[in-house]
Amino acid sequence: MEDLGQHSGGFEEVASIPRIHGRLAPESAALTFGDKTTTFSQLDTQSNQIANGLIKAGLGIGARVAVLAMDSDDVFKLLFGIAKAGCVFTGINWRLAPAEIRYILENGEVEALFVDGDRHELGLELASEMPAIGLVQSLDDLDNWLATQCTGDPDLPEDPERIFAQLYTSGTTGNPKGVRLANRSFFAVVKSMAAAGDPWIGWRPEDCTLFNIPSFHIGGLWWAMTTLAAGARGVVLPLFDARLVHELVPQFGVSKVCMVPAMIQMTLDEKGAETVDWASLKHLVYGGAPIPQVLLERAWETLDCELVQIYGLTETGNTAVCLRAEDHRHPGLLSAAGRPYPGVELKVIDSSGKPVPAHTIGEVCLRSPANMVEYWRMPEATAATLRDGWVHTGDAGYVDESGFLFICDRIKDMVISAGENIYPAEIESVLASFPGVREAAVLGIPHERWGEQVLALVVKTEDEAGANLRKRVLLDHCRGALADFKVPTRVEFRPPLPRTASGKIKKAELRAPYWEGRSRQVN
Repeated sequence: MEDLGQHSGGFEEVASIPRIHGRLAPESAALTFGDKTTTFSQLDTQSNQIANGLIKAGLGIGARVAVLAMDSDDVFKLLFGIAKAGCVFTGINWRLAPAEIRYILENGEVEALFVDGDRHELGLELASEMPAIGLVQSLDDLDNWLATQCTGDPDLPEDPERIFAQLYTSGTTGNPKGVRLANRSFFAVVKSMAAAGDPWIGWRPEDCTLFNIPSFHIGGLWWAMTTLAAGARGVVLPLFDARLVHELVPQFGVSKVCMVPAMIQMTLDEKGAETVDWASLKHLVYGGAPIPQVLLERAWETLDCELVQIYGLTETGNTAVCLRAEDHRHPGLLSAAGRPYPGVELKVIDSSGKPVPAHTIGEVCLRSPANMVEYWRMPEATAATLRDGWVHTGDAGYVDESGFLFICDRIKDMVISAGENIYPAEIESVLASFPGVREAAVLGIPHERWGEQVLALVVKTEDEAGANLRKRVLLDHCRGALADFKVPTRVEFRPPLPRTASGKIKKAELRAPYWEGRSRQVN
């Protein structure tokens, strides 16, 4: 039990989590949602009932089961029931438009759909157009459905290579792709760390965390599996709410949290952040988007805990690279993504596929034991992304002589102006460090002479500094920190910028009006 609690390295598949902890720690709290707490024993029994209900409904191993619901304790019971039935969890972002949801249901060839009350009518309507969906079940009536199911464990043969999740990428450009992840993806990296004697952030059964990143996102799903595999408790939030974070951390003695930078920003901006009792909090794990150094310093000062950055993709099964707490104590490393975990390999290549020297920008590639199996029904896209076991991330970055990875930007977001390669993330970091700037997005937009010019979209803070912010002063600040060719040629003040559920700014949406009517998105 010691090894399971410390490393989660003893698990091979998702279904084993409630099964093992339900036997070894039956009365320990697994989930808390509102005023309800579910023990590991209850999670084990109820996930058995869900699995048996799916099997009784005719769903076989590999059948896609979609969940269109805000997170709750029932959603996590479903996750384990789906795993025990050998089916494939297909989480759907409930913020999507009906047409986008329809695309995922059709593309995924979904056979069962679970919805919360707010989306029950939509689920029934969409399912009526798709004969393959034989079961539509409202979570509002889940208890009655469970009461008709057997409580015995289906006890399928263990198979770490069996697909557990089919998660759809955020779709910021084009239709989303269904990333197929095997059971092993949720344990392989932690297992490698355990084999190397690496405690990482030292998970223990007595730990408590927030499930505040949606389960339809790899970050939220991986974090939840890692938490529960350690025998720790997850306090489930239906959606992120900074006010609730302020309440729940001291109430439950939350010891570890995982957030994207936008969540950190909201937590610190929420009134009273400085007076919250953060004493229980030991680790803040962050990732998912670039973080301005000024925000990092605020988090360190206010939360007074260890900071750990993680970097990875849905295609790598989430985290593959980590900037450890001790690395944060070196100012020169604060802009690094970190170094690979034990068992993970990293290389940076040029356009011909050859590795580049240290400090040379190229495409970041990762080979992880947690890598995806494939994109669903997209062999060409799979072959383009997954080559000889390496995930080609599409991120531009470089490695220093000590093996630390520095991410510059998405390759497709790179701006080419007058022949110079410009990475927006660098400029965004400079803009975000200026008083009065809440967030910024930098885009390349058409320019007849230079090909592209640099546009900065800036969101002001709601305080005096924001009210007094002027474009000219902001550009002067950029000139003092950046080469001339990187300084934005235009600045526009905007309301809060659109984001995906994982907290990433929707740059394709912001860029689209400037490129309308052009056959290419480069100039």
